[in-house]
Amino acid sequence: MTYGQDPLKKAFVKSYGCQMNAYDAGRMADLLAAEGYAATDAVEEADVVVLNTCHIREKAADKVFSEVGRLRVLKAERAERGQDTRIVVAGCVAQAEGREILARTPAVDVVVGPQSYHRLPELLAESHRRRVVDTEFPIEDKFSRLPARRTRGVTGFLTIQEGCDKFCAFCVVPYTRGAEVSRSVAAIRSEAEALVAGGVREITLIGQNVNAYHGEGTNGATATLAELMRALTDLPGLLRLRYMTSHPNDMGGDLIAAHGDNPLVMPYLHLPVQSGSTRVLQAMNRKHTADDYRRIIARVRDVRPDIALSSDFIVGFPGETDAEFEETMRLVSDLTFASAFSFKYSPRPGTPAAERTDAVPESVMSERLSRLQTLLDAQRHAFNAATVGSIVEVLVEKAGRHPGQVAGKTPHLLMVQFEAPVSTIGTLQRVRIVRCGSNSLFGALETDAAAAA
Repeated sequence: MTYGQDPLKKAFVKSYGCQMNAYDAGRMADLLAAEGYAATDAVEEADVVVLNTCHIREKAADKVFSEVGRLRVLKAERAERGQDTRIVVAGCVAQAEGREILARTPAVDVVVGPQSYHRLPELLAESHRRRVVDTEFPIEDKFSRLPARRTRGVTGFLTIQEGCDKFCAFCVVPYTRGAEVSRSVAAIRSEAEALVAGGVREITLIGQNVNAYHGEGTNGATATLAELMRALTDLPGLLRLRYMTSHPNDMGGDLIAAHGDNPLVMPYLHLPVQSGSTRVLQAMNRKHTADDYRRIIARVRDVRPDIALSSDFIVGFPGETDAEFEETMRLVSDLTFASAFSFKYSPRPGTPAAERTDAVPESVMSERLSRLQTLLDAQRHAFNAATVGSIVEVLVEKAGRHPGQVAGKTPHLLMVQFEAPVSTIGTLQRVRIVRCGSNSLFGALETDAAAAA
């Protein structure tokens, strides 16, 4: 999709990692569009290349340096043709590595952290005089400095909270994103109104710990996430609300209740647990027990029995024993998950866990991950298969893979392909699920299914 008016200036933005990075990448594209840059998917024709990086997984920085190495060649080729190329490394690797990136990669012109990307246009201008780094945590609110959102579809992310105060032993987020900060209800509602006016029908509220939201409410008092969502429910045209990613310690009673009494809140909860062993959770500094997590899930299922549960798991955290891993397997078996993300532990420099000397052997981690993923995949397939024969409301998002087909998601965040005109995009349609594929569902409009019966 192309933005801006000047075809001579083009920008390529590539994002890695979480939904927060996807949001930030979109906002950087908005900033560049306001400066006259057209978006391009062809990096070889870009005058500005932005790599919006993630630092969660192992060797994230190495991947960035490898990517910049390829861009260095491209930059030199364009320079021979008299074309200038600015290379920007943004995001969490930029925040963590800072000037080390400039030292190791002469081709990089700008390094900017996730709290400073609103300054991208001025940093690019400054880069023509000298290479620049901005990884400060500025006092000013970056959101107030960003241009109006450019909507790009039926669904959209909306950042309501950034940063993390939890300091899990394995995680770099508190160091790269800073302390927890929440936007005001008024600012969020204003951005939501713009999204809906632009055609967005489902908004996912996002944050590093989104349910730790504590922004200023319309009455001046501090608002919770549940109160924020209630303040958005009367937006004409808004059909659905979701939120992620959450922390078990911030699942307050009013948020749990919102899954039962707020009609816009979808029956889907991504709530990372990381381990089923309380001792491992303590070593991770998660500040909750396995039983705490079980009780939260029980309460959520009391108010919303059809909830689709998703989670994150880390296997092989330093010191994890066979018996402690079996506790994770037991928790998964007991609770059942519609989807999940699971990883082998990887040390992140600067985190407490990286200093531990009781690493689990790689072969043991691999075997544990394989067993866990086999169980999680079986649960996911069973959840999907159970939808066959049911009638669900699908929010149509786009044209399907084949002519005459459209695609959209169920309340449980499952993708469905079915035949319908493209005029249904942006609307809710009742669809009977007729078949379950490996990664998506296939259905028929309820009127068509009834006529064929």
